[in-house]
This record gives sequence, C-alpha cells and structure tokens, in this order.
Amino acid sequence: MPDDDQNLSEQRAQGATLPCAPPQPLTLRINGVEHNLTIEPRVTLLDALREVLGLTGTKKGCDRGQCGACTVLVDGQRINSCLTLAIMHDGREITTVEGLGTEGLPHPMQQAFMDCDGFQCGYCTPGQVCSAVALLDEVKARQASMLTEGDQLAPGALSEDEIRERMSGNLCRCGAYPNIVKAVHSVVLRQA
Repeated sequence: MPDDDQNLSEQRAQGATLPCAPPQPLTLRINGVEHNLTIEPRVTLLDALREVLGLTGTKKGCDRGQCGACTVLVDGQRINSCLTLAIMHDGREITTVEGLGTEGLPHPMQQAFMDCDGFQCGYCTPGQVCSAVALLDEVKARQASMLTEGDQLAPGALSEDEIRERMSGNLCRCGAYPNIVKAVHSVVLRQA
C-alpha cells in the first residue's frame, strides 16, 4: 500500500489526471418528474440538482452536512443532499423546495415562513422549509425525538423546545430561529 500511495503522489505531482469511473445512467424522480441522466458516480445529489438539472432552490452551504441548507426529501425523509451521491437515489422520489408548492399556491409551511418572517437573507430557507415539512410527517408518524415526553406527539401538542430539537440540523446564520419556530408551530396548530 505505501508504494501505491507514493505512486499516486508522484502522478499528482507530475500533473497526471487520475482515472475515474465512467458516467452511469440513472433516473431521478424529482418533484414528480423523471429525469434520465448519465453522470459520474461521484456526483453528489446536491450537485446533480443544482449543476445538472438547474434546480437552484437547494443551497450549497458548508458542503459537509453541518448546516442543513441542502436539505431535501427523499421518499419523504429529510437528508443532506451534499452528503449523498446522486446514483444512490436511482428511481427514488426526491422533493426539493421547488416541488413543495407553486408561486400561486405555496405549501402551508412556505406560507407560514412568509407570514411569520421565518427568514432574513433567505439562504437557509429552502432547507429549513424542507426540514420542517419532514418534521410534520415525523410527528404524524409518531416518531419521537430526544426531547419527546408523554403526549407531545398528540396533534397540536408539539412544544417549541421539541420543534427546536427537531430543526437543530438546520442552521440560520442570521438568527431567525424564533420566527422559524413560530412558523413551524403555526402549521402544527393549524393541522391539529
């Protein structure tokens, strides 16, 4: 192994390009539309969405899975699209912020973010909204968090602390957290 590592280092130093896997065909079903693509296996889902398909609502923040700006829904589950390869989602249903509502009829969570001023610069908002939509589905499925106690999963009983815990994977550098929690809570109460 050490000889192999040294050979690769020497090749890099001489400006040699390293071999990569050939592009692979895959079908991504995004916001209800099938996209047949041929891309390199190492392309992240985030880069496929933004760079290949032009769906720029999903943001590239840290590119390390720490900020949540790239949050999308895959088969209803929230994931950080910067940490997963596009090829891993062949044939699965992917929902981005663009697929949650329309300009004339936003998703209730999108509307709540607008009504409650749940954003400032707006960069993290798509990931926050996707995460909040998943939060609602998790509560409906009675999935507990680290803070869940007793009847907190009853309709309308989700506390602000529980919302904060469930949204903790999504950072807002502007500090709009109080209004984000207010927006999520308003939808929780409306759906109760």
